Formats: sequence, structure tokens, C-alpha cells
Amino acid sequence: MGAVSNPSPATTPVPRNPIGGHVPVAGGLAAVGLSHARDLAAEAVQVFVANPRGWATPPGDPRQDEQFLAGCAAESLPVYVHAPYLINFGSSNAETAERSVRSMRHSLRRGRAVGAHGVVVHTGSATGGRSREVALAQVRELVLPLLEELTDPADPWLLLEPTAGQGASLCSTAEDLAPYFDALDRHPMLGVCLDTCHAFAAGHDMAAPGGTKKMLDEMVAATGPGRLKLIHANDSKDVAGARKDRHANIGAGHIGTEPFAELFRHPETAGAPLVIETPGGPDGHRADIRLLKSLRDG
Repeated sequence: MGAVSNPSPATTPVPRNPIGGHVPVAGGLAAVGLSHARDLAAEAVQVFVANPRGWATPPGDPRQDEQFLAGCAAESLPVYVHAPYLINFGSSNAETAERSVRSMRHSLRRGRAVGAHGVVVHTGSATGGRSREVALAQVRELVLPLLEELTDPADPWLLLEPTAGQGASLCSTAEDLAPYFDALDRHPMLGVCLDTCHAFAAGHDMAAPGGTKKMLDEMVAATGPGRLKLIHANDSKDVAGARKDRHANIGAGHIGTEPFAELFRHPETAGAPLVIETPGGPDGHRADIRLLKSLRDG
């Protein structure tokens, strides 16, 4: 008599855009990060794997890595790593440039160890009075070798996050992504992390009728389709074009709620998780995640 096969367990469909938050991990990726993710009812998580305001490259705890990877897999949580803020591949300071490479390589390797889909890095600025062209030539020299190291199927994408346009920013608007991508030969492991507050601050008026679609269309024109891999969903405390990176809770800033609903309707955002980086502590974060889920599912 043949063996009777058990029916496949019921699976929860993965939403078009998983919604979650950046979670603290001090005290252990698995021990702390997973509990915060559950508390937020997060469907995606972002973490730091090093001090975001330092150059240290800690090795991590293999046991915590394994438990975190297994826990996220069991709960179908896509993971993203945010590289330290000090990284600037356009810096005129040789020591900063060297440290940026070392820090980025560390984040990419740690990202692979914890099963990250992508590692986010700010696009930086041209310091020392140098032209954008000179700075982008240095970006090519420093970053292209890092991209070429991403040969394993488990390696994360390198995700460029345009800034709010402060100072001599190398990339803040959607149009700015084109020369940045060109400098890196439009490498197949190069993607984009869109921060809605940054885009709004840089001058993309998402609150205007059709403004979100216009911004996303311009991004696709600059990078080609399929490059948007993650969205930092943040409202803005300042008006469009202010070039100030000050996050507000969803619907409580100058962007408002409707542009976030519009995000879910654009073909380029399909499959891209939304991660909040908003103020307000756990209560505010839970409320923002609930609101974004209602806009997605409504």
C-alpha cells in the first residue's frame, strides 16, 4: 500500500509590498531584532550591522546570525541592511574614501551572512570643492570593484539611496541617478532604495496631483526598470524642495497619505518592501505600519 502524502501546509500569500520598519539589534540580531519585528507586526525589517556613526567593522555573532536568518525565513521577513552614515565615496579625503570601502565591504559581507536582500548606502557628496564629474570618477574607482565581488547567489544587492540634496550632494533627484548608474556601468547588482522624504526634500513634489507617479517615471527613465528594490517610507516635516532631511510620521507631514497610496499603484514598486524610519517610538511605528497596510490593502 502506497504512502499517504500529507497535504501541503497553508501558506500566507506574500503581499505586493511587505511593510515593516528599521529595528534595533543592540543585544543580538535574533534576541532583540526579531522581537521588535514581531511587536511591530512587521512584514520586512532593516537593521544595522555596525555602529551607523562609526567606522568599526564588528564580526558579528555567528549563533545570532544563524538564529536571525532562520527566524526571518520562518516568518517570511525580507531583510535589508543599512550601511553606516559616514560612508562617502565622493570624499576628497583619502582616509575617508579608504574607510568607506572597508565599511561597505563589511556591510555587504555581513548582509550576506544574515540573508539580506540588499545593503543600502547613501550616495554621498563631492567634498573639497571638486566637481561632480571628478567625484563620480572616484565613485567608479571605489564602488565598481565592490560590485564585482557580488558573485554568489546569496549576495545582497547594493542599493543606492539618494539624499535630500544638502550641500554638494552627488545624487538627490531621480534624474541624478542616471550619471551615477552610468559611472558604475549599470551593474546588474546595483539597485535603488527610494526615501520618500529625501525625494520630496530634493524637489519632487509628491503631494501635487500625479507627483508620485511623475517622480517614479523619472526614476525608471534614469535607471531602467526593475532597479527599485526598497522604499524608505517617511513623511516630511518640511516643504517640497527644502533640502532638509527631517522625517515625519505618515500623513502627519507635508507629503500626506495619498502619495503613499499612489506608490502602491505604480508598476515599478511591485515587490519592493516599504520600511519606515519615522519618529514616535514603538507606538508611532506601529501606527505608521498599520496606516501603510490599510493604504496598500484598501
